[in-house]
Amino acid sequence: MYNIIFKRRSIRSFEDRAVEPEKIERILRAGMQAPSAHNKQPWEFLVVTDKEKRDTLSQMSPYSGMVAYAPVAIVVIGKPDDMTGDYLPQDLGACTQNILLQIVEEGLGGCWMGFYPNMDRCTKIREFFNIPEDRIPFSVIALGYSLRENTFVDRYDASKVHFNKW
Repeated sequence: MYNIIFKRRSIRSFEDRAVEPEKIERILRAGMQAPSAHNKQPWEFLVVTDKEKRDTLSQMSPYSGMVAYAPVAIVVIGKPDDMTGDYLPQDLGACTQNILLQIVEEGLGGCWMGFYPNMDRCTKIREFFNIPEDRIPFSVIALGYSLRENTFVDRYDASKVHFNKW
């Protein structure tokens, strides 16, 4: 009854083993299947597997420490334009969620760290990885083989649902 959307958890501890390239590609493909304003698909990705680069990335936010222990980090990067720039957070949020769901489908665990709209964090990533000025680092996703299972936790709260009126 419960598919991957119900099993997805924020996983912050990982086995010390590499993630297969074909799994990474499927994860990125899932991200690129997200809806976007005017179908602009304003995303690009930086896949970080280098240990030293992940160590540095793990220090760019007080919440990104687990990146040092994950075998892969994906930086979701947006390219705003005049027509859809205001919708960039929605587009990249949908993209990031698709990635998180595919991570579970691949038998892995992952955790989303928001960097945008904290421009200090975005600037650190942009400068360290030489990302062009017209791109916005949006999120960082740590992923790998989890030390704990993605399990269902029922978060449904009927008191937060309203039909036809408040």
